[in-house]
Amino acid sequence: MTANEPKSPLTALLVAQFFGAFNDNAWKMMVALLTIRAATAGLTTADPAFESASQAQTTLAYVVFTLPLALFSLPAGMLADLWSKRTLIVWLKALEIGLMGLGTYALATDAPRLLPLIVLGLMGMQSAFFSPAKYGIIPELLPPERLAWGNARLEMWTFLAIILGTGAGGLLLDLSGPTPALAGGLLTLFALIGWIASWYVPPVPPARAEGGFVATIRSSWQAIGADRVLYLAVLGSIYFWFTASLLGQDILVYTKALTRDWANSDTWSGLPLAFYGIGVGLGSLWAGRLSRHLVEYGLIPLGALGIAFFSLLFSLWGPTYGYTLLLMVLLGLASGLVVVPLNAIVQWRAPADRRGGIIALTNVFVFFGIMAGSLGAGGLAWLGLSTRAILTLSSLFTVGGTVWAVWLLPDFLIRLIFVILTHTFYRLTIVGEENVPREGGALLVPNHVSFIDSFLIMASTHRQVRFIVDSIYYYNFWLHPLMRWMNAIPVSATGGLRVILKALRQAGDCLDQGDLVCIFAEGQMTRIGHLLPFRRGLERIIKGRTAPIIPIYLDRLWGSFYSRAGGAFFSKLPERYPYPITIQFGAPLPSDTPTVRLRQIVQELGTAAWEHRKPDSFPLHHEAIRSLRTRPWRCAFADANRWMTKAGVLAGAVALARRLRHEWEGQRHVGICLPPSIAGALVNLAATLLGKVTVNLNFTTGLAGLESAAQQAGLQTVVTSREFLDKAKVALPSGLRPVFLEEVGKDIGPFEKLYCLAIGLLAPLPLLEWLCYADRRVGPDDPATIIFSSGSTGTPKGVVLTHYNILSNIEGVGQALPVGHRDRLLGVLPFFHSFGFMSLWFSLKCGMGIVFHPNPLDAARIGELVEQHAITFLIATPTFLQLYMRRCAPGQFGSLRLVFTGAEKLTERLATAFEEKFGIRPIEGYGATECAPAITVSTLDIREAGIYQVGSRRGFVGHPVPGVSVRTVDPETGEPIPVGQPGMLLVKGPNVMAGYLGRPDLTAKVMRDGWYVTGDIAIIDEDGFVKITDRLSRFSKIGGEMVPHGKVEEALMEAAGATTQVFAVTGIPDEKKGEALAVLTTLPLERIPPLLDKLAAQGLPNLFIPKKERFVQVPAIPVLGTGKVDLRTVRQIALEAFAAPAAAKS
Repeated sequence: MTANEPKSPLTALLVAQFFGAFNDNAWKMMVALLTIRAATAGLTTADPAFESASQAQTTLAYVVFTLPLALFSLPAGMLADLWSKRTLIVWLKALEIGLMGLGTYALATDAPRLLPLIVLGLMGMQSAFFSPAKYGIIPELLPPERLAWGNARLEMWTFLAIILGTGAGGLLLDLSGPTPALAGGLLTLFALIGWIASWYVPPVPPARAEGGFVATIRSSWQAIGADRVLYLAVLGSIYFWFTASLLGQDILVYTKALTRDWANSDTWSGLPLAFYGIGVGLGSLWAGRLSRHLVEYGLIPLGALGIAFFSLLFSLWGPTYGYTLLLMVLLGLASGLVVVPLNAIVQWRAPADRRGGIIALTNVFVFFGIMAGSLGAGGLAWLGLSTRAILTLSSLFTVGGTVWAVWLLPDFLIRLIFVILTHTFYRLTIVGEENVPREGGALLVPNHVSFIDSFLIMASTHRQVRFIVDSIYYYNFWLHPLMRWMNAIPVSATGGLRVILKALRQAGDCLDQGDLVCIFAEGQMTRIGHLLPFRRGLERIIKGRTAPIIPIYLDRLWGSFYSRAGGAFFSKLPERYPYPITIQFGAPLPSDTPTVRLRQIVQELGTAAWEHRKPDSFPLHHEAIRSLRTRPWRCAFADANRWMTKAGVLAGAVALARRLRHEWEGQRHVGICLPPSIAGALVNLAATLLGKVTVNLNFTTGLAGLESAAQQAGLQTVVTSREFLDKAKVALPSGLRPVFLEEVGKDIGPFEKLYCLAIGLLAPLPLLEWLCYADRRVGPDDPATIIFSSGSTGTPKGVVLTHYNILSNIEGVGQALPVGHRDRLLGVLPFFHSFGFMSLWFSLKCGMGIVFHPNPLDAARIGELVEQHAITFLIATPTFLQLYMRRCAPGQFGSLRLVFTGAEKLTERLATAFEEKFGIRPIEGYGATECAPAITVSTLDIREAGIYQVGSRRGFVGHPVPGVSVRTVDPETGEPIPVGQPGMLLVKGPNVMAGYLGRPDLTAKVMRDGWYVTGDIAIIDEDGFVKITDRLSRFSKIGGEMVPHGKVEEALMEAAGATTQVFAVTGIPDEKKGEALAVLTTLPLERIPPLLDKLAAQGLPNLFIPKKERFVQVPAIPVLGTGKVDLRTVRQIALEAFAAPAAAKS
């Protein structure tokens, strides 16, 4: 939930309180038992007079102790405010030593029964003065957010003392036998220990310097009457202690009758109350845990109903002694849920300068309630009611009181709903709740993901929140009572401007009154998984006011039962139970914060919230195995020749892991050189299962590239296939020992396959790893893979990606893209490509099938595979899409419902041409290997009745992946760039790499205060869509002006009417202007002059128009194995073509 609690300043107070409460209850029990023993001498338990006499003597003892509590509480409250509470505590603990000494004298001299009763009354007086001091000092020692925590521990230790004291009273009498003074001496020793502890209570100043007795009473009474919540809390305290007194006395008499004929009867009769104290202590701890750092008054009706239920059960059942003890624990548990929040409310709502007086006045009422309960038990017994009948009446009174309190303050019921919801179905992690003001108005602005967002926000703060709610929900027949209890503010988007302005004015008035107002600035629940654009209505609410804006991000709700993931509410089962949710509060913002800036801050809060997912995350292979065990009969992997079920994939991966462990022994990084295929996927899964870090080698870079990667990664072996090496004509570095799959798999027999299938499906994951002889257990921050960058603009670098880097990216993309286990993905991107590697784990995590093909350029075969396997999801680069357009028939892509492209820019002409041919428009994403790889992602638009949410925008690469934040800055100064202006794109999120392999210097260059510097120039619009204009490295500085290569390419492509990549622009040195544009083209050079004339006629700046003599005709634009344009080769060809001197200078 939060960081570990700091060392408590309450320790000394808890020790002093513990021994004081122990002595109070032990002495009270001893006096009660002594008087009962004397009054019932000669009577039997069957005698009706026995129960009546017992009730009378117990009542006497309770009244003698309680009456001084009531009489002296008010002056005690005045002293607690005028004196230092710590000083008062020390003096009162000293008085306790004297009183226990006097009690010991009374027991030693066999004094008349009057002297023990006098000591008991003086103990009540001492407790009256001690109570406001001990409760009043807690808010002075602890911050408000720890009040529930402090009260929970105080109540736990108090009731533990009550347990031991109540139980010890009878036990001490039995053990001391004819010399009861021994018991009194022990209590005196305990009083001395408590006095010593009191000196270690931290000193505090007096709450106020002046004020008389009458003024204290008057001001305390006025403060209680002015605050309805405080008033009801005081009433609740009175009622609770009235019931506790009545029940305690009644059950003591009940158990005395049960144990009258037992040996050591006094000991046995006191034990049920001790067990009640155990229950209260446990209930107090539970209440503190449920309250977290809030004053959770929703626990009060829950505890009250528990008291009523167990009291009624007691009365109807009439349990034996053993079951009486059990019921007393349960009664105490319910009582703890009541007493902790009641005390915390009184301390929290009471003004600091009158807190001691208010607590004292409350104590007066409480003590009269205790007395009334004790007298009530005695009176009802005098009227002839049995103990069980009294219990029945008590339970009915408790139910009535609870219903009455809920009727007066519906917040109690709403909070009860929150308590049940957030501690059964959900597990809340609340971060930054201290940013919500303790008092005064504030505007809360969260994202809107699910139907229960309002409830979760209310559950995360102890203050009442007024929500701006669509009138459709406000006036709904079933929801309207709840909305009225919540004091929601209705607004109608279709009611006209006047209706909207009225609601906004009402919200502003609430801020002026000091209320918390919450508005979902998106205006509707997200159906696309992304943060929607913020509407400007909130600016009208806050304009001209000083109230702060509190940004909030609700995380992990997408995919929950109440979200619109999958298209509808209530159509999904939760993935986990309890379902974890993070609520991240941001720092207060000034009231003039622009809406666009506010949206960006909420998005960055989302990035912070995603970090709290990490402790609950699992390694990639754990997620994959869990998914494979679900519907194991479904197809998981396929290619042109075969297909495998999920169960088969599990068995194959486990079998390979067990065989390859010998080959990989002692190696942390393992090389894999295989195309996108079933074999390649199984080896990657097997390596991860063994805790290895995979290095999928880029076999298209040639021998030099393979040697560089192997050397940087420290590889010793590489898993590959003879057939693949022969077909692809790949030469492996001499320093690598090849491990051929043909040899590894040939000895795996049917029995071993069955064994691997069994443990793959049934073995717990830790056991499965052990059976596969995994080197080590990996965590979310451990490296999962090393991917070498494509080298399109420089030397390849090893990018280290952790399990959580990849998993968070998978979860983010999965939140945005509407895909699931019924989809099938075409896997043509190689595993050494970051998108290809992520696609493998994405399909495994989502449960969808993946159909592999080793050659993404084999368009004809790919068209057949899409048709044959009814593939629904295609991920490819624009270069590959151009090939498919030329060679695939429209009907072959008829099953596709999502075409996603990345790695290079998707031109408008290509997107339109693809849509015209296949009837489906590609949507674009953007990423980098360093970001695992997705940074932004487009998705499908959502159109429903009254709903239109835009998932993609032409020319843009989508919104940031959920959990990822982006911003643009000036490339030179690093200053933020206004919305809509181009700047250097920075990325922050859980997907950002751990670093470059062995190159901390390069890592430091691209990381800026936790933000990854992409090197790309981008524009972010008001709705959060991102547009990539070009890489900073793809600019030429000509005559002092920055000329983007990508824009020149687009202009040339449009002028030529080309839908495929026929131009590649680069920069070469120029003696006059520093740099000049050079262009590689597949078009005949005679077509170039007319194209340049067309560019000039369109108004393109002269600097953006290449010279006709700077064009070079090539057979094909150089492309990397990943499908991206090979920019290094493009520049080399241009340099070689135009000037050897220029090449030498470079």
